Amino acid sequence: MTDLTAQTLSAEAVPSTGTASVRDYIALLKPRVMSLVVFTGFVGLAIAPGDIHPVLATIAVLCIAVGAGASGAINMWYDRDIDAVMGRTDKRPIPAGKVDADEALSFGVILAGFSVLVMALAVNVLSAALLAATIGFYVFVYTMWLKRRTPQNIVIGGAAGAVPPVIGWAAATGDVSWLSLVMFAIIFVWTPPHFWALALWKRGEYAAAGVPMLPVVSGERSTKRQILAYSVLLAVLGLAPWAMAATTAVYGVASIVLGGLFVLGAVQVLRAGADDMKPAKLLFGYSILYLFALFGAMLADHWIAG
Repeated sequence: MTDLTAQTLSAEAVPSTGTASVRDYIALLKPRVMSLVVFTGFVGLAIAPGDIHPVLATIAVLCIAVGAGASGAINMWYDRDIDAVMGRTDKRPIPAGKVDADEALSFGVILAGFSVLVMALAVNVLSAALLAATIGFYVFVYTMWLKRRTPQNIVIGGAAGAVPPVIGWAAATGDVSWLSLVMFAIIFVWTPPHFWALALWKRGEYAAAGVPMLPVVSGERSTKRQILAYSVLLAVLGLAPWAMAATTAVYGVASIVLGGLFVLGAVQVLRAGADDMKPAKLLFGYSILYLFALFGAMLADHWIAG
């Protein structure tokens, strides 16, 4: 197997023009990724037992958002060489020359420290510690260690994106429960098929950048089988809150339908020809809708149940 981690990337980020706008700094925060993180964190907070003052709840959600954005900014700083050679990312602020790399790093570090400090002072120490651990894991374990070294980068690194509902729960209760850990597990298992669907039709770009994503290292067929296996596991795991009697049939039915559609999409990906990337693109898009809808169903179920 080719050691992709030994490759040297020739592309360099374009020097900053010094014309960065507010929009460019917002782009550093990866707002689309942040929206999923914020929503799942909010759901964890909203369905947790007990009461939390609305102002503190708002602060907690904002801290989760800022912490996630800070992670994204630091990730863009570190991955600026990779981003410069991938069509999916070469328009990001740093490789496009809109934001200086050092400024992006400072921006991310300041936001990370600010989010953790405010969470600790305004909400509680446990939620702040979880937020700090999440930022650290995403930056040091996933971005700097796993991403360029192993095709299991997304599997292990996905833990960072799975913690927000646990942080939200801890913000509301000061502890961690089995249901919050189940929410973590759902996102953790969702992450590989979500990213591998993207990696299938962006395989050439990942190969050019020297990133050992599963389709690059193990091939298309193996990746498709892995996507289906994780999709089946996700569909089963999605039923766990209902099986634990933590939700009603409202969520149970929604999870069955959403999980079934996810598996169906994975089957279509497996059956597609080598040059047919349409099912992978559809599954990638649906996977985002799936997570929003599943956690939305959990939230709706909680409100309906009173």
